[in-house]
Amino acid sequence: MQKYHNEDLSSLTSFAKLQELLERRRSQPVSELEPFEAYERELGERMREVECELNAAELARYDVEADAIVVDGQEFRKVLAKEPKTYQCSSGPVTVERNLFRPKGGGKCTCALDLRAGIVGGLCTPLLARQVGFLMGHMTSLATTQVFKEFGIDGPSQSSCDRLPKILSAEWETHRESWEEELRSKETVAGEATLVAVSLDGVMVPDKEAQRQAKAAREEAKKKLKKKPTGPAGYREVGCGTISLYAPGEDGPQRLDTIRYGRAPERKKKTLTEQLDAELNAILAARSDLHLVALADGAEENWRYFEGAQWEKATKIVDNGHANEHLRNAMSAFYGKDSVRGRAEYERLRVILKDEVGGVNEVIAELKRFGRKMPKNASKTRSEELRKERKYFTNQRERMNYDRYQELGLPIGSGVVEAACKTIAAQRLKLSGMSWGDGKQGILTIRSLQQSDRWERGWSLLAAAFRRDVYQVQEHGHLCCYEKTS
Repeated sequence: MQKYHNEDLSSLTSFAKLQELLERRRSQPVSELEPFEAYERELGERMREVECELNAAELARYDVEADAIVVDGQEFRKVLAKEPKTYQCSSGPVTVERNLFRPKGGGKCTCALDLRAGIVGGLCTPLLARQVGFLMGHMTSLATTQVFKEFGIDGPSQSSCDRLPKILSAEWETHRESWEEELRSKETVAGEATLVAVSLDGVMVPDKEAQRQAKAAREEAKKKLKKKPTGPAGYREVGCGTISLYAPGEDGPQRLDTIRYGRAPERKKKTLTEQLDAELNAILAARSDLHLVALADGAEENWRYFEGAQWEKATKIVDNGHANEHLRNAMSAFYGKDSVRGRAEYERLRVILKDEVGGVNEVIAELKRFGRKMPKNASKTRSEELRKERKYFTNQRERMNYDRYQELGLPIGSGVVEAACKTIAAQRLKLSGMSWGDGKQGILTIRSLQQSDRWERGWSLLAAAFRRDVYQVQEHGHLCCYEKTS
């Protein structure tokens, strides 16, 4: 073990520089004082230098002075010469000499200091890794480096900031199910809650693989059709899901708490639906009396998820906001876009759909009537659009009894999951010029934890996973015993 060699602050070079600043400042006449901002900046620099020197000395104590160590049951032998390594900590870079250990049978070296201190990615101290992870959940790697620069910290590079969420994500995915279960075990269901609503949706984000495929398709189309195909390409759907608890309120159901998930594109949203299942099962295990509500737009894929056995007694509701959009499209198809009369008719039918008994049936009847009265000069496209919207309401009829849902105090809008699509995915993954490969999930996991009020506890699980117990091997005659060094 390394001895702590800087117990006296006066022995630190950085502390001497700090004292020099303070003495110089005190000796200046008040009339000659420099701007206070300059003093603040220099004081911060001197303080961070002290922090770095103290961090370097303390970090060195996590090294192991032994001929052999055991990590996870594997024995490593010390490499003869120590090697210096520059780490990034929350106050700036620090350089420490540390021992390296090679597997007994040969292979890649390991560093006991890194394992015992919980260094992330071979570079970042735990606190800095947390700070970078938090910032990367909110902004780009360039903006993250600029934040550190603004605070006067010689922080990690842009490429290091890019890598860190991927490193964290890989560790999270390894333990995801058990860690999510642990997070749930520390949470409670509010006593005033009377219903739980589950919502599922998705948002298209720019994707490198999808863009590669779209480019290949365009090249192929050029050869065959002699013209460039049109339509959106280069995007894939990120899945988002929410589980919300509600209590009765004066103006309708009051949302108490929401857990949010975002997952990278995946067939049938497999992992996302498994996460929602696990959350729901935990809630219902604690409160089986809760009224279960399935709430989504009219997408067929979403409603396939709600066909399972556990949803047989659930109230299934198509988002009223999406229903209104389809109603608006129907009025535009009949009256023409931007028609004043069409807008008035939309408002009339919107109220009927939402508030009147059997409102959806009346809307369907009206759309049939509009279909029979479609102007002769209307284009085939408008007629087809009206027919399509009428079919939408016919297919979703059983999930549009909004007057009854409101009478029962149930939510009729999926705004929570739509907001999750925006705040978890779109706001971060659809910034100008972005295109994503395998780094999406790291950002989505961080943002899901942050927006579910789980970041603090989630980080504790992550940080602990980067720490390892290291045992040093001591010879006692012909015996070896493993002495824990942490």
